Amino acid sequence: MTRPGRSLAENVADDILAMISIDKKFAMGDKLPNENQLSEDLQVSRTTLREAIRILVTHNVLEIRRGKGTYVKNNPELNEGYNLKDLTTCQLDVKDLYEMRLIFEPQSAYYAAKRATDKELERILYYGRLEEELILKKEDRTEVEQAFHKSIAKATHNEFMNRLMPILYQAIDKGVLLADTKEEMIQNTLNDHRMIMEFLAKRDAEGAKTAMKLHIIHAMRGFGIAEE
Repeated sequence: MTRPGRSLAENVADDILAMISIDKKFAMGDKLPNENQLSEDLQVSRTTLREAIRILVTHNVLEIRRGKGTYVKNNPELNEGYNLKDLTTCQLDVKDLYEMRLIFEPQSAYYAAKRATDKELERILYYGRLEEELILKKEDRTEVEQAFHKSIAKATHNEFMNRLMPILYQAIDKGVLLADTKEEMIQNTLNDHRMIMEFLAKRDAEGAKTAMKLHIIHAMRGFGIAEE
């Protein structure tokens, strides 16, 4: 499944962007694999890959250095959001952050279930399963938790939601730190994520929305935040 109304090259450009911003396979300044390797990895023709790269060059994500190859551009805006970046430095309290999550993320899960491409859905499920493994091993899962929620946001194909995520990371990070000290919260996270993934895998938008809402409510209760 590809996103309706978009060309294959546009979807491939999205995949490359996700490899940079979510999977962290390439950092700013990194050189991308050669054309043959990358087209094979993405399972597309070199012609489609070239068009996808052209799109990302136009959007200031990649740059082509003659005789050297294609590089991820040193562009801090890849990790910032419109004029929301000032909010990421605000001392927002936990209640404010979780209320933001409750407002935005259930609907994000709803649209992700409806709009995710097959590759985007595969990415969401991969990070969900990886996080479960880390929880069971009692290993740090902060970055994977972020990647899971960021993958869902990206699959909405709503640019504002993608730009909002750096703010919500503050709540996600705080939630991970607290949850890992409480057995009940750890179990809730495991159960909630499994439910979210199950509904997303079925592309059940209402189910995914409800599961995400319950996940955030469970976290709020763990913090002692009352729903008003």
